[in-house]
Amino acid sequence: MNRLESTATVNGLRMHYQRAGEGPPLFLLHGWPQTSHCWREVFAPLAETHTVIAPDLRGYGRTDKPRTGYDKRTMAADVAALAEHLGFDRVAVVGHDRGGRVAHRWALDRPDQVDRVAVLDIAPTRAMWQRLDTGTAKAYWHWLFHLQPDLPELLAGRDIAAYLGYFFERWTYQRHALDAEAQAEYVRAFSQPGALRAGFDDYRASFPDDAELDDADFEAGKRVTQPLLALWGANGLLGTLPTLEIWREYADDVTGEALAECGHFLPEEQPAEVVAHLRKFLGP
Repeated sequence: MNRLESTATVNGLRMHYQRAGEGPPLFLLHGWPQTSHCWREVFAPLAETHTVIAPDLRGYGRTDKPRTGYDKRTMAADVAALAEHLGFDRVAVVGHDRGGRVAHRWALDRPDQVDRVAVLDIAPTRAMWQRLDTGTAKAYWHWLFHLQPDLPELLAGRDIAAYLGYFFERWTYQRHALDAEAQAEYVRAFSQPGALRAGFDDYRASFPDDAELDDADFEAGKRVTQPLLALWGANGLLGTLPTLEIWREYADDVTGEALAECGHFLPEEQPAEVVAHLRKFLGP
């Protein structure tokens, strides 16, 4: 498989992306603290049946890191513009972690462009804030920390490898899946000028921008009408929540399940399972 790496200027920024395969277009959106490198184990199998495009989102990896635009509507507009730039009218989208939140917003804002959406190890942001009890707060403490201005950059910037390594260790069940080489790639990416700030700005956009949009859509009865697949790690936080029931409050056609012996990083911890579920969901 020949994997192309390229850059496109879309929505006012230079966006790096990887591309391979032929067939219906499939976009893979990574989360924090990662880049498009997180799809390396599933890229080739999915490219056997689809044109797979894995961008680095705004502020991440080799994509530009502007000072604004980290609300999910703008980040979804970035990847929507990339799809248009590449000549695709209708696409399927898979999003992990923060990329799942971008995918959710993309599906809501552009139902004519997004054919179906898969979300990996997330529940809707609005639902998670509403369920913020002591157990959730203990697991999601970083959401509150990353919201603070300047402080996360100051403290995490003193030892980026140690800070990111904390999450790679605590959030995995299959710890061998994130080996030294993979972690080094993510540390390299977040050591670039502006990268830490951009990643934290992704979280900071939760209030007021993302929250206001999410609340307005929910109150107006706006839901994801496309088929939605939810996958999550049985050994992570979502394994303790009624994840499918939560998603059914926000989408009409929801399927999914927990992946056994898996933490947060599904495409790296259980790539074969992820590919099998996606192939079934995406169809021929």
